[in-house]
Amino acid sequence: MQRLFSSFADGSPGAGLLLLRLAAAVYLALRAAGIAISSVASVPGLSIGLSLLCAVTALLLLIGLWTPVTGVLAAVAAGWHCVAVPSSLPSADLLLGVLGIALALLGPGAWSLDARLFGWTRLEIPSGPPDERGA
Repeated sequence: MQRLFSSFADGSPGAGLLLLRLAAAVYLALRAAGIAISSVASVPGLSIGLSLLCAVTALLLLIGLWTPVTGVLAAVAAGWHCVAVPSSLPSADLLLGVLGIALALLGPGAWSLDARLFGWTRLEIPSGPPDERGA
């Protein structure tokens, strides 16, 4: 993950990325619940798969884990929903797809599990022999 991003944005940019992740996650979770309840897709097996994809993607975006992959999965879920449910609003699917790709390109931000697992750590190396440090 460190090879993908030179740093994990904190401060205002990190808060913005957190809001983008939360908005996409809430929308995906609502879509997963709606698909599971109504089963509006033409093929029931596809609706179960789409509902499961939306739920897993929402969870991963919510905690900020594997964000580049998860962003692409959000875009795939949006495209799948647009094709499987042609009566739906394509503008919502387009917005979710763009949001997923943007998150894949920008990264998760500092407030994510990716930053905790793969972020830079600061190591302090004491100077001098051990007897001078009070050890």
